[in-house]
Amino acid sequence: MSWLEQLKRSLVIARKDVWIYYAKGPVMVFGLIFPLFLLMAFTIGRNMTVRDLFPGLMGMAIFFTSTAVGPAILPWEARSRTLERLVTAPVEVWALLLGDVFASFVFGILISLIPLAVAVLMGVEVLHVVVFVLGMLLATFCFASLSILLSVYPPTDVPATVMMLSSLVRFPLVFISGVFVPVDELPGWGRAISSVSPLTYFVDLARYSISGISYYSAPVDLAVMTVFAAVFLLAAVKLHERFLPQRFS
Repeated sequence: MSWLEQLKRSLVIARKDVWIYYAKGPVMVFGLIFPLFLLMAFTIGRNMTVRDLFPGLMGMAIFFTSTAVGPAILPWEARSRTLERLVTAPVEVWALLLGDVFASFVFGILISLIPLAVAVLMGVEVLHVVVFVLGMLLATFCFASLSILLSVYPPTDVPATVMMLSSLVRFPLVFISGVFVPVDELPGWGRAISSVSPLTYFVDLARYSISGISYYSAPVDLAVMTVFAAVFLLAAVKLHERFLPQRFS
């Protein structure tokens, strides 16, 4: 079966995920409510303009929304017994997972457009529009791929378990990625740690897009996010191929 036919099946799976999972409670909590209150806790009482908040705001919006759907899809599918039908259907594991990535990608893009529109209406000017849009699309796909990787283990049918464990990865990444403190203001050890987070490179790119100033260059930010996206997606496919049978035991 051709890869193009498999890709069409991925789009069908993505459409199914959109209709079923976008309004689920854990998706709304982990995708919208948590990052909103986290940002409020950091900014209340501090003299920061919308322009200062923009890189971190967009980083958190894209990161949390694009990783909110993916970790919960397979546990829900396993619990409702629909995963068995998907696995026995003529669809490859990579196509199945890519459909989940597409669903997470669309959710991340749609929701993150809201804070972007609000920021623009409040006077934030994006100087490098093409770079920012490209970075936004690439970062969303990268984080969506990460979300599928986070759903690998444990191979359970309890969505809350996977969501909580994935949060143990997501929340530390927020604090080391220059969201609240720019990378160039971190100590040497902080900059070294932040370099292992894909979120660092999008926040850096967002800062460059509105000010022309960044810690890394724009091509480096884009290249590193591309590498992260490829690694996350490949690792997710390989690990799911190994652990997927355990979801039926």
